[in-house]
Amino acid sequence: MTGENTSTEPAVADATTAERTSPVALAAASEPGSEPRHRSESAERKFGYYWGLGRRKSAVARVRLREGSGKFLINSRPHEEYFKNERDREDITAPLKVADIANRLDVFVNVRGGGTTGQAGAVVLGLARALRSYDSELELALRGGRFLTRDSRKVERKKYGQSGARRRFQFSKR
Repeated sequence: MTGENTSTEPAVADATTAERTSPVALAAASEPGSEPRHRSESAERKFGYYWGLGRRKSAVARVRLREGSGKFLINSRPHEEYFKNERDREDITAPLKVADIANRLDVFVNVRGGGTTGQAGAVVLGLARALRSYDSELELALRGGRFLTRDSRKVERKKYGQSGARRRFQFSKR
């Protein structure tokens, strides 16, 4: 055979063609001079929500945001009822206060694992990530408050021959 292309596969379009035919590009092209305010026009918005996943210690929080009246539910309960500690309640609402949109968004959280402090930390990270997908201009403010940084500290495992991770049994010479 000579230099003929005998494959039956269709030719792959170049990246610029794919960008022009994407739904985001078509939506932007239909409205001249207007850029999408949020990143929701991309793949970040699913089922009408902005999503964020947060982890802390062994807790995992899945956070969903949508525009609304300021409702904040954690595992189908109000956040004041779910977190009894005042410090945890302040921590989980801090990203909304920094973004200054606490009363414009409804927040729905499913959280599992860990204790109350770990769950609060997971909610903070998940909420910050969801806010970043809601409006990318909030990223600098959220990073400045250290809400987008995952706290990777975990409980150190217990070692054999010791009473804890670092603590030894009492030494007895005789």
